[in-house]
Amino acid sequence: MVEGPGWINPQEVKGLEEEGVVVLGPGGKRDLGNRALALPKLSSSEEKAVQKAKKYAMEQSIKVVLMKQTLQHQQAQAKQLQRQQAIVLMCRIYVGSINFEVREETLKTTFSPFGPIKAISMSWDPISQKHKGFAFVDFETPEAAQLALEQMNGTFLSGRNIKVGRPSNMPQAQSIIEEIEREATDYFRIYIGGIHKDLGQDDIKSVFEAFGGVKYCELAQAGLDGKHKGYGFLEYDNLQSCLDAIASMNQFDLGGQYLRVGRAITPPDIKNTGSMDAKASVIPTASAVAAAAITAKIQAMDAVATNLGVNAQEINDEERRKRDREREKDRERREKERERRRERSRERRGGRSRSKSRSKSKERRIKKEKEEKKEDGDSAAPVPPTSLPPGHPGYAGGSQPPPPPPGADGDGDKDAAAKAAVEKAQQLELQKKLMEGDEAVTLSQQENMQIKGQSARHLVMQKLMGAHGGLKESKVVVLRNMVSHEEVDESLQEEIEEECSKFGEVDNVIIYQERQSEEEDSEIIVKIFVEFSAANAAKLAKESLNGRFFGGRHVRADIYDQVMFEEQDFSH
Repeated sequence: MVEGPGWINPQEVKGLEEEGVVVLGPGGKRDLGNRALALPKLSSSEEKAVQKAKKYAMEQSIKVVLMKQTLQHQQAQAKQLQRQQAIVLMCRIYVGSINFEVREETLKTTFSPFGPIKAISMSWDPISQKHKGFAFVDFETPEAAQLALEQMNGTFLSGRNIKVGRPSNMPQAQSIIEEIEREATDYFRIYIGGIHKDLGQDDIKSVFEAFGGVKYCELAQAGLDGKHKGYGFLEYDNLQSCLDAIASMNQFDLGGQYLRVGRAITPPDIKNTGSMDAKASVIPTASAVAAAAITAKIQAMDAVATNLGVNAQEINDEERRKRDREREKDRERREKERERRRERSRERRGGRSRSKSRSKSKERRIKKEKEEKKEDGDSAAPVPPTSLPPGHPGYAGGSQPPPPPPGADGDGDKDAAAKAAVEKAQQLELQKKLMEGDEAVTLSQQENMQIKGQSARHLVMQKLMGAHGGLKESKVVVLRNMVSHEEVDESLQEEIEEECSKFGEVDNVIIYQERQSEEEDSEIIVKIFVEFSAANAAKLAKESLNGRFFGGRHVRADIYDQVMFEEQDFSH
């Protein structure tokens, strides 16, 4: 350490006592480490006051920025209007000492070789009905007016030498005109007027390429395709080529017309709109406020960064990383939720598959028992019961009458009728047992039972529904005509589940594609089965979705039978 005037040796300072709190200053973060960042926790009222102060500060910042932006915009608009007015004045020339016999047509014919004329204004004496001997000619470009001023001043017209100059109000915009002309010197552009209508852009470029490299050549296009206005601009890559082309090609006869060539006095981005009363454009209020808010936010971040001694870009990067982390967490949360729904769906499908496999094995076992009983019955071949005495070989211990002999036809008809009556009584008895469920019915009896008529079928359906614990209130909704089979993809199931979850918790979604025939080009109907956890949710979904339009289709929603859905019968 270098000792100098005012330097104090710390070892000589003794007897000092520390009082009060430690105030963090420059270097505090370096000396105290993380303790420098420890701040007392604010109460709810203090937090509200801080938020209110932040809001007020932001509002004031936006107001200041908006005021500055409005002022800058107005200044830019005023400058643009002044430049436009100056361009209009540069396109105008004064023509004096005109013969009283000269009319506007004559002036137009005389000055039009320099470029298109927008307007000619002559002052007329109401008493003598003659003009006052002067006129104003407005060209389309300032370069045409400058060439006309240089080449037509003092020329002979209708027996008099005309005077060509600038309007008397030109000095009012002289400073702006000089500024525009200085900007034009940065470009090596020339103006070419008097171009024959049959000559094209390539023709002019080929003629002027002899003086040096041409950056671009552009003729002013008229409204019609392939037509130009008789003038254009050409830019060289150096000043000497520009000066040589002006000296050699001005008043050169090309195609029967004399070219008018001169140095461009305006930069390429300036165009003559032809009006000195152009209105200033106004920024929309919403756009101005939004721009001011963004600017104020950036300025606030820069101020905070300056006070903390950090880079504002680091703060922006940190906020961006924070937003990215929040989006990533939200994305992971949605993905986990989606995976849980898929897992629950797979578990439900697995449970139904196991139940179905158990029912199939039970059916196979019952079928096997039927086949075994049938084989036992065929091998036994029981003898019809008769009324023979016990000692007879054909005695079976029954009380039935013996079968009629082969030749007894009348007795055979009676026996057939009696047999039919017995079978009918047995069927009625089986149906009654099946309905009441009081007695067990053997497999052979169920196999031989015949179901005839609507009443019998009704009894069987009641029995089947009783086997399932009674008629269940369905929790399943089937959606028809919602999508075509070409629109079925991997995300359709998740979309349906998300949409139907508005009506209640969804347990399962099954997309069933049913082909109407065995042909390859047959129609495929898509049915979407949505199983809810509660029947009320299914009813609400049916009422809300039925008749709605989805992708240009008229959706039809119906309650589907719960038993058929659990048995995976989707054919109805």
